[in-house]
Amino acid sequence: MKIALLGAGRIGQLHARILAAEIGGPDLIIADVDAERARAAAEESGARSATIEEALGAADALVIAAGTDAHAALIEAGTERRLPIFCEKPLARTMAESRHVVEMVEAAGVQLQVGFQRRFDPGYREARRLIASGELGTVYALRLAGHDPAPPHEAYIPVSGGLFRDFSIHDFDVVRWLTGVEVDEVYAVGSVRGFPVFAKYGDVDTAVATLRLSNGALAAMTVARHDPLGYDVRTEIFGSLDSVSVGLGPRMPLRSVEPGVPPPAGPAWEGFLVRFADAYRNEIIEFLRVARGEIESPCTGRDGIAALRIAEAATLSVSEHRPVRVAEIAG
Repeated sequence: MKIALLGAGRIGQLHARILAAEIGGPDLIIADVDAERARAAAEESGARSATIEEALGAADALVIAAGTDAHAALIEAGTERRLPIFCEKPLARTMAESRHVVEMVEAAGVQLQVGFQRRFDPGYREARRLIASGELGTVYALRLAGHDPAPPHEAYIPVSGGLFRDFSIHDFDVVRWLTGVEVDEVYAVGSVRGFPVFAKYGDVDTAVATLRLSNGALAAMTVARHDPLGYDVRTEIFGSLDSVSVGLGPRMPLRSVEPGVPPPAGPAWEGFLVRFADAYRNEIIEFLRVARGEIESPCTGRDGIAALRIAEAATLSVSEHRPVRVAEIAG
């Protein structure tokens, strides 16, 4: 099976290493609008580089790690060739374009897997098992933290879609996936606390959101573009029988000021590629099973749309200073 990897940036290079280890470099074809970047990634992973058209023509399946602006067109190109497709989030730049992409893929009967890697992290998987098995009892509330160690460069801000669409969409997806319950309502507030450049583009660098789920459970989350101690992504789940945390460990960038409590034992996570290294590997292995026809997609285009709807509701809530029902956002 030959895999075409489209996009050889930071995340594409990670996927290249994983794919080369799983299928062998000779069966991996890497393409990028920057031909030199594709050649470098191919050389590192023992793969071969090609143009995007050449890669599409030679592939049995497609992994899209290109820039957001290219996702929809590349999904369409893969769908025309009836290739199983893995695509990093988001599917497209807008909700309308995302709906169009998903409807096109479904009409063609093509398998599409969206890159929500937290679903494949061992800690998140165990938390989901505990909820599904009833071992946590009734889920009362969830508390989520998503804090990047440093803000992105300025050029990325106007094309990111904003804090909720770009970063928190992973949290919105994982709330749905962990609980098996949809989000009904969002109330969010945001501020520019440390980096005025975000205000230049109508964005924020710090935000808080509360979510009401359809079964009455509640979730509260904090989001930040800067955490001086490192990358901090956690989810705490409080139930009637037990309470658990994903992300609590020696590399969590948070210290206690209680007397006698030692500081974290290990170096803080420096970024998402390191924190979720196992999850990225697991999701690609799962996609290879999808591509071989062994299983259905574990994270569909409809999942991508559902998470984006919550992100859109949160963004609208910040701008209009009110709670927003997810049903207000066309799905």
